[in-house]
Amino acid sequence: MDVPAPAAADVPSGPAPTRRGGTWGGRTQEERRAERRERLIAAALDIWLDNGWAAVTMRGVCTRAGLNDRYFYEHFADRDELLGAVWDEVGFRVLAELSVVVAENLEHPALGILHLAIARAVALQSEGPSRILFGDHAGSRVLEERRAAMLTEATDLLIATARPYLRPGVDESDLRMGVVMGIGGFIELLTAWRTGAVDADAARIIDHVSHTADLLGAQYLALPG
Repeated sequence: MDVPAPAAADVPSGPAPTRRGGTWGGRTQEERRAERRERLIAAALDIWLDNGWAAVTMRGVCTRAGLNDRYFYEHFADRDELLGAVWDEVGFRVLAELSVVVAENLEHPALGILHLAIARAVALQSEGPSRILFGDHAGSRVLEERRAAMLTEATDLLIATARPYLRPGVDESDLRMGVVMGIGGFIELLTAWRTGAVDADAARIIDHVSHTADLLGAQYLALPG
């Protein structure tokens, strides 16, 4: 199938590209498609970070990405699908970073690992794109659904990490309820902190959450005597 000529906004500067055997300028059609998708997601994330999710529009994203709207619809049915894709990419990065913290500190006691994960989560939400996860998502069905899914995924990750350290006979249904309350409260605290409803620095947030985690952990973990 012929590869369509790129739109003017998608033509690279410099010498005219060459097209041979399904490639254009040394890249395959699929590589160019993937790059356009990345540009659209990056543009949407920039707008979201600057002005909130409601400011993300098809036209604004295309303008910032330097692409016309036909490339938008090449990847996304509508704005909701794009917002979901941005959320998924950022959420994946956050869970991956927290998983690395756990994997690199398995020699520490369970609560020590949890403290390190809490500190990293606080740093992530204050230093980069992950702060979109703790904003106001009211009015967006797709983002509210993603937020609920994030709580479930974080709960599953924490329970899986804690399982080797649990006291014998722990009721896992009770454990899940406690973890959901703990993580849900943590998310709400970070959201309140981000919006200014809680006046504290990062160190105080980390200390407070770590203390609360210790209280929760004492109910379920086989702690050293």
